[in-house]
Amino acid sequence: QVQLVESGGGLVQAGGSLRLSCAASGLMIRNLRTGWFRQAPGRERQFVAALTWNGVGTNYADSVKGRFTISKDNAENTVYLQMNSLKPEDTAVYYCTAGYAAQSEYKYWGQGTQVTVSS
Repeated sequence: QVQLVESGGGLVQAGGSLRLSCAASGLMIRNLRTGWFRQAPGRERQFVAALTWNGVGTNYADSVKGRFTISKDNAENTVYLQMNSLKPEDTAVYYCTAGYAAQSEYKYWGQGTQVTVSS
């Protein structure tokens, strides 16, 4: 059974940092492109960050560029999102995702972890 389980969310003050983790089971992330999305209340899910399957290429939403860093540890089969200089507008449920390089859509999704940034 394929699972992506996010952790590391919580309540933090503006300017603070959090590191989200996404532990994968039932699949090997070394072979997959991975990413993070977020969804704030009343808003559509939006792209945050992506990492190529080989871990070389990254892509970030303009709103998080320079503050967030996506990475992965193949040995731990875990994807990370380091979030620094957090802002209240970063408040959302954050979702981890993984997919095959040959497919345009991400295939696997986690259940999400809540991040709340207070002003």
